[in-house]
Amino acid sequence: MSATAGQAQGERGLAERLGLKPGQVVQEIGWDEDADEDLRASIEELTGNELVDEDYDDVVDVVLLWWRDGDGDLFNALTEAKTSLADGGQIWLLTPKAGREGHVEPSDIGEDAATAGLSQTSSISAARDWSGTRLVAPRARR
Repeated sequence: MSATAGQAQGERGLAERLGLKPGQVVQEIGWDEDADEDLRASIEELTGNELVDEDYDDVVDVVLLWWRDGDGDLFNALTEAKTSLADGGQIWLLTPKAGREGHVEPSDIGEDAATAGLSQTSSISAARDWSGTRLVAPRARR
């Protein structure tokens, strides 16, 4: 396998770890220059769609929320992100890994997610500098 083919497989793997599927619409919120471009590219490659931004006015399958300590009120951001989700949709909250500037404590994520009516289902290493926390609305509340 060539280095390029290996890279392409690795990039697809980033989006696959998020459980994304072809055809899904992914809304990106909180992008900044520190966002992982390989992860972003892998999402677009796997889904076959460009990422849509905060101004997108239709429902989405997944919200990709880049969040750093100091970005504001996480509860408010999660509550707002939920409004775009289709039934069965999910939010991937991406935060800097421990030891990185802007790291968010897992206890803060858990507390704000629960207050926003979301359940944390998994956490992964989403990219080199970013952790991912999958959040969904409990079925009973849908």
